[in-house]
Amino acid sequence: MLNVGMVGVGCISGIYLENFANTFKNVKLLAVCDLIRERAENAQKKYGIPKLYDTMEELFADPEIDIVLNLTRPYQHFEVSKGALLAGKHVYSEKPLGADFEEGTELVRLAKERGLWIGGAPDTFMGAGIQTCRKFIDEGRLGEIVGGRCAMTHRGVESWHPDPDFYYQRGGGPVLDMGPYYITALINLLGGVKKVYGTSRTTFDKRIITAKPHENEIIEVNVPTHYECLLTFDSGATVSFLTTFDMYDAKQANIQLYGTKGNLYVPDPNCFGSQNGMRFLNGATNEVEELPLEFDYSENSRCLGLADLAAAIEQGRPPRTSYLQTYHVLEVMMGIMKSAETGMPYEMTTCFDREAPMDPSLPHGIL
Repeated sequence: MLNVGMVGVGCISGIYLENFANTFKNVKLLAVCDLIRERAENAQKKYGIPKLYDTMEELFADPEIDIVLNLTRPYQHFEVSKGALLAGKHVYSEKPLGADFEEGTELVRLAKERGLWIGGAPDTFMGAGIQTCRKFIDEGRLGEIVGGRCAMTHRGVESWHPDPDFYYQRGGGPVLDMGPYYITALINLLGGVKKVYGTSRTTFDKRIITAKPHENEIIEVNVPTHYECLLTFDSGATVSFLTTFDMYDAKQANIQLYGTKGNLYVPDPNCFGSQNGMRFLNGATNEVEELPLEFDYSENSRCLGLADLAAAIEQGRPPRTSYLQTYHVLEVMMGIMKSAETGMPYEMTTCFDREAPMDPSLPHGIL
């Protein structure tokens, strides 16, 4: 069993804390740390966490900690992950790997140099939905994949998130916020990306928060909030991707893939296993077939990727969520943004090979 130190006890931490306590037994949450000490104290009290630190440097210095779980804001990911690597710790970070490609490159260099792993969110692709779709594709039931479409559309996070400002600053925006879920799912279904093209706009330069506790405060928007993208994969398939904070709900399918044998409708990649929307339009019969889930983890299983990272370290194999994946995803996103700025397609410099699929025969919580 490996010990984990959590840095950042904000909004996303709740589901991690629940799954540490109830699902994944090959990792132990040994310590917590947050700039707002009360958050760390509340988590420690509720979940019986042995240690609490005032600073992340104190947590990094704890010789009992094997992995640092980085749940800070996107623009803070680099500083926290770098500090942990320099202290000799493995890292699991919420998405994205870094706020820009240069940050990601430096983190990967440090990890390789020190023989450490960086794992990273999202781990939703390891859930029942995407894994079932991967099996369907790998068995050849979709035929050759020609292309696809995906869409993530909503009107902004300020109507529900308790602290939404960072979504509209460096490291935020719809590509870096939701792009990791869609791109990670796509590369686990289709393989690596070789070229991207993107266009963008910022529709509103200010946002009014309507959620408590910052209701009626004004957000200055400093990033584009609407992107249309085209991804070309190594296989030759092309997938268009709309991701925006500027649209009312358009009721579009999350991911559609078009194959020579029919169309596959992939469930929401922000979830682990919703069967809703997972179906196959059979080109031979023109009938729609519902696809049953064939893998574990259909519930909210955030922490699954961290548990796999720990198992991989102990087993001497690459983690399914390693920087080999998150670095490629980061370059895809940065390529989209750079292409939107220059008006030119972006040629990828990183490559990606999929890790092994999940093993449905293992007991729940075992990797």
